[in-house]
Amino acid sequence: MNPSMKKYSLLFLKIIVALPFLGAGIAKISGVETMVDTFETIGFGQWFRYLTGIIEIASAILLFVPNKQLYGALLLVCTMIGAVGAHLLWLGPSAVPALILGALAGIIGFIYRPNKIAS
Repeated sequence: MNPSMKKYSLLFLKIIVALPFLGAGIAKISGVETMVDTFETIGFGQWFRYLTGIIEIASAILLFVPNKQLYGALLLVCTMIGAVGAHLLWLGPSAVPALILGALAGIIGFIYRPNKIAS
């Protein structure tokens, strides 16, 4: 694959991952009823909805900030691990979307991993 194709493929992947997180984060922060109800069901309090929304928005933005992409991807992977757990424990019915988004964020993180091998 030529370098130009790799560059645009990665950009496309980051956009595909960032958009759902931006949308979900904005919905959480703005208090969309579905999000409020979801976090009520989880039982950690509405402060956790705000925190999760901020993390999702900030992480999605970090995917496009030079030298910060790895951090954004890792935060999104951790967020999706929590989402999978929440779906399995409280929310149902399916954790598949969270698994897919987490895997895609993991791919981005893998691409931006440091190339140094620890000695």
